[in-house]
Amino acid sequence: MNYLAHLHLAPDDAEARVGNLLGDFMKPANANHLPPGIVAGMALHRQIDRYTDAHPLFRSSKTHIATERRRYAGILVDIFYDHFLARHWEAFADQPLAEFTHQVYAELADRHAMLPLRLQDILPKMTADNWLLHYRELDGIASTLQGFSRNRLTRPNAVADGIDDLIAAYRELDAEFLAFYPQLQAAVVSFLAEQVSAPTSP
Repeated sequence: MNYLAHLHLAPDDAEARVGNLLGDFMKPANANHLPPGIVAGMALHRQIDRYTDAHPLFRSSKTHIATERRRYAGILVDIFYDHFLARHWEAFADQPLAEFTHQVYAELADRHAMLPLRLQDILPKMTADNWLLHYRELDGIASTLQGFSRNRLTRPNAVADGIDDLIAAYRELDAEFLAFYPQLQAAVVSFLAEQVSAPTSP
């Protein structure tokens, strides 16, 4: 899953949300100095990714990606699923999406010194352009793919053209997301319950 889904799936707690986002920016071995709530959020991030990558519906969504972009299929579907989450936000959240995104930006800004440098660098633009809100628009996804292709990958790639895959298989991807996301939400509830019930070290 991508940024918006990880933030939404976290428990309703600022540190949990920040930690669940940081899983995309920092390795666990480098997080020992962070508050326990953030570290726990990063652990949940990894569980979410493992569950998602192994799920048949997510794997089915990856088959909609063109051959020349197939090596990036997981990344593309992660981003596409954020689009569908934003489009169907009211079905999964009580808080309006615009309000949620502003809350997240404030929580990140309050913890700016804790953030990895890459996230510190992009946070002003993420906030000013409201990336998370604009995931609900095709133009927002196209811009996200262009940025990923340009800034995150060193070799020539066709990731920016992934918007064509989204448009071509829009109904199929939408249906697969809507079938998958409630299952992921239920899995997260189970993950969190297991954390609460797990014995603690003396």
